[in-house]
Amino acid sequence: MLSVHSLVKTFSVDGSELRAVDDLSFDVPCKEVYGLLGPNGAGKTTTLRMILGLLDADAGYAEVDGIQTAEDPIAVKSRLGFVSASDGVYPWLSVREMLLYFADLYAVDPHVAAERAEHLSKMMGIEKLLERRAGSLSTGQRQRVTLVRGLIHDPPVMLLDEPTRGLDVVGVQTIFEYIEHLRDAGKSVVVCTHRLDEAERLCDRFGLLHHGRLQNEGSMDELREQTHREHLVDMFVDLMKTEAA
Repeated sequence: MLSVHSLVKTFSVDGSELRAVDDLSFDVPCKEVYGLLGPNGAGKTTTLRMILGLLDADAGYAEVDGIQTAEDPIAVKSRLGFVSASDGVYPWLSVREMLLYFADLYAVDPHVAAERAEHLSKMMGIEKLLERRAGSLSTGQRQRVTLVRGLIHDPPVMLLDEPTRGLDVVGVQTIFEYIEHLRDAGKSVVVCTHRLDEAERLCDRFGLLHHGRLQNEGSMDELREQTHREHLVDMFVDLMKTEAA
C-alpha cells in the first residue's frame, strides 16, 4: 500500500550540504504497523513530509496506493491520514464542526461524514465533546480529536509522527488502542518515534534510521539476529558507538 523508493533529500546548512534522507527505501503492506525509528535528526519527519508531498525529493519517490506523490499529490493526500504531536485544532470551531469541515475538504459525502464522525467519536470516547469548542479541550482531549480527524476520510495509509509526545499514561494507552484499530481495519501504518520502548509494543516491523540511512530492517526477531541485541535501545546505542569510534 505504501512504497518508498530510494528517497534522497539534502539541505544547505551553514554553507555545507546535509543529507537528511539518504537513499531510503521501504514498503508497508496492509495490516502492518511499521516503525520508522531513530534519534532526533535521523530523518524521520523529513521522510514523512516527502511522502505527504510537502517536500520535494531530490531523488527517488514515494508511492501510495499505486500513485506517486510527485505525479498526483492531491490524489495521494486523499489516501493518507496524518497525526502528529502538534494537534493543530481550530479553537473557535466545535469538535463536530471541525470534523465535518475536514471531511468536506476530502470531498466526503455529508451524510457519510456525519455517520463517520459519530462512529469514530464513540470509538475514541469523545462523543460528549462534539459540541464543545476545540479551544476549550485538554491536551489529551485534543489528541483524541486529532486521531478522529485523521480517519474522517477513511484513508488506507496512516502516518503518525511522534504521536505519544507530551501525553500521560492514559493518553499513551489511547494511542496504542488507536493503532490496534488501524491494524484491524486493514490500514498500512507508519509510526515515527524515538520512544523505542513504546515502538517495541506497537510495531510489526522496524526500520532503524540513522543519519538518513536505513541501517537495519525487519521484525524484532530479525533485528535481534542481525544485531545480536535484545532491545531496540541497545541496537541504537551500538550504532552511535560505531559512529563515534
